[in-house]
Amino acid sequence: MDRFVSTYTMRLDAKGRVSVPAPYRGVLARDGADALYCHPSLAEPALDAGGSRLLEEIDTLIARYPPYSEAREELAAALYGTSETLKVDSEGRIALTETLKAHASITDQVAFVGLGHKFRIWEPERLRAHLAEATEKVRQLRRSLGSGAENGGSKG
Repeated sequence: MDRFVSTYTMRLDAKGRVSVPAPYRGVLARDGADALYCHPSLAEPALDAGGSRLLEEIDTLIARYPPYSEAREELAAALYGTSETLKVDSEGRIALTETLKAHASITDQVAFVGLGHKFRIWEPERLRAHLAEATEKVRQLRRSLGSGAENGGSKG
């Protein structure tokens, strides 16, 4: 598997470290990442994290704007300027900084949720609320598109 999938809830230890789920560590290793890149999400009270594919996504996003443009500079500052490189220790743990924990309101537990090429780190209750809202939006979208069965789609 070369994608971050599934959701895992983990507890921070007494030193504020949390274990990165083993499947996620495997994806990072295959990605060639020797550390975890993490920044506050621009859209959610959560953290975006990943390896080199996350950095490639940021590079691609920033490259859409002309060099030295205000938009490019602001985007680079918002993403690179707030990114942190977190070392994964020999036991697969990372230590979230106080800045990152404050952005996501993380205290004693975190939820890791896979998003394919990256993952998000949430405070578990906030993730539950976010997933409930996202699920309802998807259901509304599905209803607005119709079942699709008439056009050869599945009813799934």
